[in-house]
Amino acid sequence: MINPELKQAIFNRRMLICVFTGFSSGLPLYVIIQLLQVWLRENNASLAEIGLFALVGMPYTLKFLWAPLMDRYTPPLLGRRRGWLLPMQLASLLLIGCLGMLDPGLSLVTVAYMTLALAFFSASQDVVLDAFRREILPDSELGLGNTIHVQAYRIAGLVPGSLALILADFMSWSLVFWIVAAFMLPGVAMTLWVKEPPRVEGTPATLHSAIVEPFKEFFTRKNLSAALLILAFMFFYKVGDSMATALSSVFYLDLGFTKTEIGVVAKNAGLWPMIIGGLLGGIWMIKLGINRALWIFGVVQLLSILGFAVLAEVGADLWMLAAVIAFEYLGVGLGTAAFVAFIARETDKRYAATQFALLTALTALPRTFANAVTGVIVEYSGWTNFFLLCALIAVPGMLLLFKVAPWNERL
Repeated sequence: MINPELKQAIFNRRMLICVFTGFSSGLPLYVIIQLLQVWLRENNASLAEIGLFALVGMPYTLKFLWAPLMDRYTPPLLGRRRGWLLPMQLASLLLIGCLGMLDPGLSLVTVAYMTLALAFFSASQDVVLDAFRREILPDSELGLGNTIHVQAYRIAGLVPGSLALILADFMSWSLVFWIVAAFMLPGVAMTLWVKEPPRVEGTPATLHSAIVEPFKEFFTRKNLSAALLILAFMFFYKVGDSMATALSSVFYLDLGFTKTEIGVVAKNAGLWPMIIGGLLGGIWMIKLGINRALWIFGVVQLLSILGFAVLAEVGADLWMLAAVIAFEYLGVGLGTAAFVAFIARETDKRYAATQFALLTALTALPRTFANAVTGVIVEYSGWTNFFLLCALIAVPGMLLLFKVAPWNERL
């Protein structure tokens, strides 16, 4: 028999909402980091150019700059959270569809500008979704709620990273991009369906307080050194994983796999390990606590990076590809779930949009800057040495756990 309290924490409306927030959040990002690189590669873009395209992800890093506006101001329709969310989702849908109508060979700069706009609206959507999720989830459900969000986030990646690649073998890229764009509609439906969360007492009443108070509260909650250690941990915990998967689709193509093989095997092989492992990990976090989950899942995440190095040595073997990808989806999915739950725990509900944006922006820094040079590193070192380097870079984040999330500290 399932404990009644555990059952209530798992089977409730809030967990269903987290499915929709994760899917809507993940789809635009995976269009940028997965679908675009294959599309550009087929249009004769170099590895260096594709790697530099990671710089269009700057809005994910800078979103904390405009997040205070979303904490302070309420649009005229739908409320403070949903009123911002709906236009961001509709703009992302239109931009994804319109991207596929361009010719990268003739207008690479235009593609870059449109991708930058997509990143801006997608990052803005994330600001609102993160705040919305923080406001509707009680602290006891942060682990599982964020696990479900992360798993739905990664499932969304199967649309641009799997379905779109299969369809691209049989139809035009312009049609493929519009099909992918249509998958934003469930998120739009969720925004129209859910209720606006009540305002938390003490939320900012002026723009000045919306900008200043979130930073003041975070840096004075304990002390400055503790705050800086948390920020350092948030930067380093995912940097190795982020670099290792930055050019994953190009890596599979270079090994000799076809687009259909990548779509069917490389993506779907990780689906069930990701869903089952992620959900079990979220339930485990209810009992285990976020701190210990960060340790255990972080080790699995680091080992999954080494799987890519093994695959680089083995070559185009479908069974090895399936095994490596399954383990990667399991490890990274678990690590991300615990990491996002930790970020949520470190935010104050009064300033949820701004603080969540600031903290998650740090996790986007590696994806934006480190990923921009991954193509150059691979061209000089080769794939195997590149993945070994990524595993080494992941170690400092694990060491910081001794300070920011001690094993025996149960919160």
